[in-house]
Amino acid sequence: MMRLFLASAFLLIILLPLQQVKAQADISTATHWYNRANYNPAAIVKTEYIYFFTNIRQQWIGVDGAPTVFNAQASQYIHKMHSAFGISLVGEKIGATQVYNPMATYAYRLSNDEDWSLGMGLSAGVFSRTVNRSLFQPETPNDPSIPYGKVLYSTPDANLGFEFQNKYLIFSLSSTHILSINKPDQIFLNTNHRYGSLIYKSSDPDLLNYHIGLQVVNRRDLTVWEGNISLRFKRPTLLQSGPREMFDVGLTYRSSNQMTVLFAINVRRDLRVGYAYDHSFIPGFSSTGTHELMLEIRIPSKASATNGQFATQEYWYH
Repeated sequence: MMRLFLASAFLLIILLPLQQVKAQADISTATHWYNRANYNPAAIVKTEYIYFFTNIRQQWIGVDGAPTVFNAQASQYIHKMHSAFGISLVGEKIGATQVYNPMATYAYRLSNDEDWSLGMGLSAGVFSRTVNRSLFQPETPNDPSIPYGKVLYSTPDANLGFEFQNKYLIFSLSSTHILSINKPDQIFLNTNHRYGSLIYKSSDPDLLNYHIGLQVVNRRDLTVWEGNISLRFKRPTLLQSGPREMFDVGLTYRSSNQMTVLFAINVRRDLRVGYAYDHSFIPGFSSTGTHELMLEIRIPSKASATNGQFATQEYWYH
């Protein structure tokens, strides 16, 4: 079984870049280092808790028609089935277009060993984009050659992902919008993307967690590299429940000449809120930057838990 998973992952990297894809980009978020499930459905295998995650992103504040992204996800791992189930909804509005992308996700965890795990995930749903042509502003008012009104473009959608974890490393491969492979270009529908990431994670039992990650994203002839470092500070409690997580700070840099600063605070053990600020060094981009808010809820569940301990390294980062 393991050989089958590894062979599939290898084929995913080798074959997908050779295919023809569409023109639209995936949604962009800065807080995906907290939750990778948007790009990799295998990431919903979080064994200690029921998981809720939502974020909203506002780009280029002050620019008329600037992109706004909303994302909401919920998932739960069922220990007896070695399986996780999840749902998600992504919405994006930019200019005269609006996107909705509801998905249902299933992921299987190959191993319940504490030292390593290998998972595969599949998401399926619908990708739809509405174009409100009445918002166009042509040079000639009421130009008869322009078809006004709303037009809906919709297509079935699916994402595929693999993820390997041990005590110190997370290695993941995924591909989004895989049903668009070998389809003609369609500027209002989304394109197939390939993701690969490697994360090194470390944990101090009392004071600090940190991870260092590298992600590469490819679509057609565009490849973007992204590096991230995040620190999570803790406070010793001298109780069996272990140290109390307090706040996070992080820094991300992309090869597209963009930098992100992240900050999050634990309101309670099971509730985290966060903020991210993107700044672009590309000439001509909005100087107001991009702002993103995040909410993360982790609820320990007997159906999900292997040990249900908040203080484990696995709890703070999957």
